[in-house]
Amino acid sequence: MDILVTGGAGYIGSHTVIELINKGHNPFIVDNFSNSSPVAIERIEQITNKSVPFIDLDICDKLGLKKYMKKIKPDAVIHFAGLKAVGESVSCPLKYYSNNLISTLNLYECMSDLGISKLIFSSSATVYGIPKKVPITEDFLLSATNPYGQTKLMIEQITKDWVASDDRIQATLLRYFNPIGAHESGLIGESPSTIPNNLMPYISQVAVGKLDKVKVFGQD
Repeated sequence: MDILVTGGAGYIGSHTVIELINKGHNPFIVDNFSNSSPVAIERIEQITNKSVPFIDLDICDKLGLKKYMKKIKPDAVIHFAGLKAVGESVSCPLKYYSNNLISTLNLYECMSDLGISKLIFSSSATVYGIPKKVPITEDFLLSATNPYGQTKLMIEQITKDWVASDDRIQATLLRYFNPIGAHESGLIGESPSTIPNNLMPYISQVAVGKLDKVKVFGQD
């Protein structure tokens, strides 16, 4: 299959692109590199020994996105692109609502216009809010405690409504918690361009001397 991967140069996106290639698929990356680097694509090509088509594009640019999708005519879409820092979303909520919702609506409308019906959306375990107990199962009630989580929850609902409106649409929502680790080659891993928002890349940056120390909150 020819598969459009939004945010394909990011942490989870880059690993997914490698697995798609390993399974014989043809990924096409669209990424604006706001929190990633073209180096990731170079590393993907080094690992897979395959050339990976990509475009430097913000999918909030609907005309640019549609032009690219018309050109490559993908069979399916995996949607990773979006702002993802919880703390930043609290201080800049409008930025998160604008970016994450508009980019997704643009993508879905382009898919609809071009007759692309297969979708995987990268959601988040933040849609479970503060659960009453653990472990969490998929049938738990959904809620959000921050704007980032709220955008994921809203996009999930948009996706469900779209699926309900058209029998041809096939969509999967992925709600992961804290994915960690690097490719076994060591060539790609999580390397945020700003201060990490997740624990493991923060620890990694302290270990290599990029950050001074890990702050521990609480006394337990």
